[in-house]
Amino acid sequence: MSSQAEYEMHQRSSQSLSGFAKLAEVDESPMVSATRLEEELTVEEEKRLVWKIDRVVLPILMLGFMALQLDRGNIGNALTDFFFQDVGITQNQFNMGQLLLPLAVVLVEIPSNIILFRLGPQVWIGAQIFAWGTVATLQAFQKGLAAFLSTRILLGICEAGFIPASLYTLTTWYKRDETSKRFAIFYIGNLSAGAASGLIAYGILQMRGTRGLAGWQWLFIIEGLFTIVVGFVFIALFPKGPEDPTSLAGFHYFTDRETAFLSRRVIADDPKKARRGKSISFEQLKGALTNWKMYPHLLLTIAGLAPINVFGAYAPTLVATFGFERLLSNALVTIGLWAQLILIVIWGYVGDKTGRRGYVVLAGSMCSWGFVLGCRVLVHSPNGNLRFALLTLAIAFCAVWHPVNASWLAMNSRSAEERSITMAMLTVATNLSGIVSSHVFQESDRPLYVVGWNVNICLISAHVAFVIGTILQYMILNRKHKSTGRAGELYTY
Repeated sequence: MSSQAEYEMHQRSSQSLSGFAKLAEVDESPMVSATRLEEELTVEEEKRLVWKIDRVVLPILMLGFMALQLDRGNIGNALTDFFFQDVGITQNQFNMGQLLLPLAVVLVEIPSNIILFRLGPQVWIGAQIFAWGTVATLQAFQKGLAAFLSTRILLGICEAGFIPASLYTLTTWYKRDETSKRFAIFYIGNLSAGAASGLIAYGILQMRGTRGLAGWQWLFIIEGLFTIVVGFVFIALFPKGPEDPTSLAGFHYFTDRETAFLSRRVIADDPKKARRGKSISFEQLKGALTNWKMYPHLLLTIAGLAPINVFGAYAPTLVATFGFERLLSNALVTIGLWAQLILIVIWGYVGDKTGRRGYVVLAGSMCSWGFVLGCRVLVHSPNGNLRFALLTLAIAFCAVWHPVNASWLAMNSRSAEERSITMAMLTVATNLSGIVSSHVFQESDRPLYVVGWNVNICLISAHVAFVIGTILQYMILNRKHKSTGRAGELYTY
C-alpha cells in the first residue's frame, strides 16, 4: 500500500471519534456513536443517499455555471460578427475590457463569500445569477468604449463569488473521497456551455438584421434572459443546506431519516467541516489568508489557466485564420470543448479513486504543455487542418487538472471557514489568470500571434513547475509531521 493510501486510511480512522464529537456541536440531537451510525446507515443506503444528493444539488449548480459561462464567454463569439465595428472599439481596447472583468471579480470575491457564509447558498447564489443575467441582457445595447468597459466591470462584480460559493457548498454535502468527481461534474456546467456556445452562436449570429439588431446583440439578449430564468429556478428549487434540505418553493427532497445523516456522515468523515457559526471573524479571515500552503495552488492556477482564457477569447478567430469560414469557426471550436467535458470527468474520477490528487493534476498539466507546444511549433505551417487538430487537443486538455486542484486544496483546509476563504482565493487566482491573459495576444502580433504563443509556453512551463513544487511541499510537511508524532495532521498530495 502506498504512503498516500495509508494516509487516507489513517486520516479517516484517526478522525472518526473527533468527527462524531463535532456532531454534538452542530446538531442539537444526542451525539451518535460510530457504531450506531454504521448500524443505521448501511453502505447501500449511503450509496442511495449520495445518488439522491447528486440528483438534487449538482444539476442546479451546473445550470448556474452553464449560465455564467454563456454570459462570460459569448464575447468571443461576438467578435466574429463585427463586434469591434458595431460598438466602436479596437482590439487593444477590447483587451482592456477583458482585463477589467476579472479584476472586478478579484476585488469582490472574498466579500461575496463572506456574505455567502451568512445568507447561505439558496439566497445568495440565486441573487447573483439574477443580477449578472440582467447585466448580460442589457449589454446588448452598449455603444462606445465607456459602455463596453462599464458592462465588463458590472458583469465581473455580479459574477464574483459564484464559483467558490458553489465549490464550498458542494463540500458541505459530500465526503472527501467524493469531492473530486463532484467538482469535475460541476465543471461540466461550464464546459458544456463552452462547448454549446459555439453551436448556439452559429445559429443566433445569423439573425443579424432581424428587428434592426446585430447578431451579437441577439446573442446577448437571448443568453442573458436564459440566465435570469435560471436565477428564479435556483432560488425556488435549491435546498437551503444539509441541515435543512428544503427549497424555498417548499420541496422536501429527503426523508427525515436521510436528513438526519446528511451532515453527520460528512462531518464524521472530516471534522474540519463542522461550522462554528454563521459568520467569518477577522481572525479566521486572517488565518486563512496567511496560510502559506495555499499559495502554491494559487500560483499554479494563475499560470495554468492564463492560456485557457486566451483560447476562450480568440479560439474562433484563430480557427478562422486556418482557412475555415468565419461563422463556422464558432462551431468547430466546440469539438475540443466537448472532448474536454469527457476528460475532466475522467480526471476527477481518477483523483478520487487513487487519492493521489497532486500526481493527477501533474498528468493533466503535462498533456496541456505538450499540445500547446505543438501549436507553437506549427504556427507557420500552411496546413490549416493540422493546426486545427493541435488547437483542438490543446483546448481538450487545457483544464482537466483544474477541478482536481480545487478538491486537493479544499481537502487540505483546516476548517469550514478556511475552506470557504480558500475556495474564494482559488477563484481570485482564476480571475487573475484572466488579467494575465488579457494582453497575451496583441493586435500588433496578428494574425499568427507568434509572441503570444511563446508567452503561453512560458506560462504553462511555470505552471508545471508550480505543480511539482506543491507536491514536494506536502511530501516534506508529511515527513516532518510523521517524525514529530503528528501523523493525524498529514496532508493529501
